[in-house]
Amino acid sequence: MKIEDEHYSSPLIAKVSFHKVLETLEEIAESDVDYRSDYAKALLRHTAPFPELRDGITDLSLLDKHEKLIKNLLADLFPTALTNNEIKAATIPFFNITFNHSERFKKILTDAGQDFNISIRNFDEHQFYVFCGCLILNSYYGYHFDFSQPLFYDIPDADGVMKHYRIMYNGDFMEFIPTDKVVDITDEDVKLLMDNFDDLELWKEKFPEESWISKGFAIVSLFDATTESAISSLKSNLLVSDDFAEVNVSNFEAIFRSIYKIPDLRIGFTEVSTDDNLFKLAPFEGIKSHLLADKKEINCNTMFCSNTLDSLLEQRKYLIISDVDTYELKNPEECDLVQHLRQQNIKSIILAPIIKNDKLYGFIELVSSRAKELNSINANKLTYILPFLTDTLERYYSELQNEVDAIIQKEYTAIHHSVYWKFREEALTHVNKRNNRENFKEIVFKEVYPLYGQIDVKGSSTARNESTEKDLGTQIQKLLTLFRFIFKQDKLPLIEQHIYELEGISEELTKELKADTEATVQNYIINEVHPVIQHFDTANSVIHDKIAEYFSSLDNKVKMVYENRKDFDDTLSIINKQMAIILDEKQTEAQKFFPHYYERFKTDGVEHNLYIGASISPKHTYSPIYLNNLRLWQLQAMCEMENAYYKLKPSLPYELDVTSLILVFSSPISIRFRMDEKRFDVDGTYNARYEVVKKRIDKSNIKGTKERITQKGKITIVYTQKKEEVEYRRYIQFLQHQNMLGNLIESFDVEDLQGVTGLKALRVEVAYNNADNAIGSYSYEDLLKELSSK
Repeated sequence: MKIEDEHYSSPLIAKVSFHKVLETLEEIAESDVDYRSDYAKALLRHTAPFPELRDGITDLSLLDKHEKLIKNLLADLFPTALTNNEIKAATIPFFNITFNHSERFKKILTDAGQDFNISIRNFDEHQFYVFCGCLILNSYYGYHFDFSQPLFYDIPDADGVMKHYRIMYNGDFMEFIPTDKVVDITDEDVKLLMDNFDDLELWKEKFPEESWISKGFAIVSLFDATTESAISSLKSNLLVSDDFAEVNVSNFEAIFRSIYKIPDLRIGFTEVSTDDNLFKLAPFEGIKSHLLADKKEINCNTMFCSNTLDSLLEQRKYLIISDVDTYELKNPEECDLVQHLRQQNIKSIILAPIIKNDKLYGFIELVSSRAKELNSINANKLTYILPFLTDTLERYYSELQNEVDAIIQKEYTAIHHSVYWKFREEALTHVNKRNNRENFKEIVFKEVYPLYGQIDVKGSSTARNESTEKDLGTQIQKLLTLFRFIFKQDKLPLIEQHIYELEGISEELTKELKADTEATVQNYIINEVHPVIQHFDTANSVIHDKIAEYFSSLDNKVKMVYENRKDFDDTLSIINKQMAIILDEKQTEAQKFFPHYYERFKTDGVEHNLYIGASISPKHTYSPIYLNNLRLWQLQAMCEMENAYYKLKPSLPYELDVTSLILVFSSPISIRFRMDEKRFDVDGTYNARYEVVKKRIDKSNIKGTKERITQKGKITIVYTQKKEEVEYRRYIQFLQHQNMLGNLIESFDVEDLQGVTGLKALRVEVAYNNADNAIGSYSYEDLLKELSSK
């Protein structure tokens, strides 16, 4: 095999030559002083028949042929006394060719296996070519390019543990000879090359392939840098991703195995919640907790005795068990821990606390299936590792908290992104004046125009009561049937008494449901009736089957008949989800017109508040046209929500209807963020009138009648001024043209509310479109799954 077959394309024609060694031997031989002269002469006689040793070898088989002779030639450079200590060989720099290995190097290669091919880590064709060019520049032209960088061989040992060896070259026995392909190198060329490491084509232009001969050999010495290299790899792994959960677990474990030289070493992490006294599964995909095994969390006291737990949590010491069996004999109180470890085939373990700024995040777990592999001696290696792990975990948990805060802000608080700038401005002011103990200022937005709308589930209270009556009635009948059957088998007065009480409850359920009826009946059944039934669940197989049939018909969670109430709850939930999704998606579009404050609430339906004005977004130029635009958008959105419900309705398990309402208020108001309630509210007595109308208007009647102002299939628009009616009639006419609203428009006065008079209303029917493509064509389960995912 030729040398050129063993490397990338190269500017060098590599020839292994010992001419410099032979020249030195000739000088010693001519001195004719002592035994060294005789030794040199003898070597020269033995090498004389083989001119290739001086002229250069390109056929690697000749290195094997002359193995003993080469060993004698290099004896002074490879002392026999050090052969079992030094990791050393002859080579050509950057080529994956080594020969004349020391005994220790030979053993390392033997342990790696026959299929192992030695190669420099992360050393590609580009680096190889440029580094060869730099060798020529330094050795032949006399420049001083510092192109040295840590180079490593990664070689597995006999147990499969990857070891890492730092490479050091000695090139004193090499020279570089130009061929007829050489390109003259000028100072300008060198300056150009100096600034263009990445331009491989430029380097190939200045150093064409096979334009130089490298003649000689180098000495490569390896230093076992496994621990240092593994720690460096660990740092790289941790720094590659900001998310500890994305760290490659197999790489992570391989790094620790290299550091500890333990082939079956396993790594884990257990999170600690000191507030709840819990060990918890950390949110890192793929990283196991050996303390928890298959559980998500456990109480700390169930795993450790109090002394061990105090050492871990309070004193924050390592827990080191080098031999689980021996540990059990010395610490019989820890039998639960020992049994837990044995079940996972753990014979030695180290638990190391992860602490940053006096906060305990959890424990890194090192475990082995062999006793004594992990002990108090090698536990000290963690001193070098833990700082990197600690910084990464601290960063991850900090970012996790930021993400949680962001979700809370987005999903659970009223701080909408349109007003976030104001809160940030006030917070920064407070931070910059942290030594000035002034209170936070309340956030107020003046001169804003409110818009309010709701799509409400009609008669939800009545529907809820009906579902409750049906479920309770069904369960009472099931119980009466069961008790009457038991009474036939065993005529006990207690059974007869319960039959009497159940018949009374059944009669009560036919009347109007009281506020406490559901709770009273449920407590009676669970606390009094069910214990009696369970008493009769005896060896009598007929009674047992009847009782089993009854309990199988109950909901697993509440232990009651819950079919109708579940249908009602699911229906209300899916309506709210669908309406909220549509409103949120539409809002994203509306914000592009002009930034405005938006909030929505889920009750028995979905309500929303909008506030628009110059104070909300002072960086934008406000115009009344944006208010008009938002009002039209709101009416369109209500039409779309009504249509979405119309399509959804046929698929729902419980029949419910919805009504829609918009409240128009043309006078600007002020809103203030209530620090105690963490939400916005209207500010001032006058503005409170708007809130009164909002809370009472949907249950109002048309003046002089008992008819509600809201009806299913229609949108009601409540206003006070004639100009508002004119404005909305224009919007209605436009949406009629768009086939979103029907032709029927009603106009009426609203009954007087407490402290509020003079309200008027328009009521217009919704035009339901695309009935053929109704969402009802899907199954209810599919809808619930789809909406839950959103």
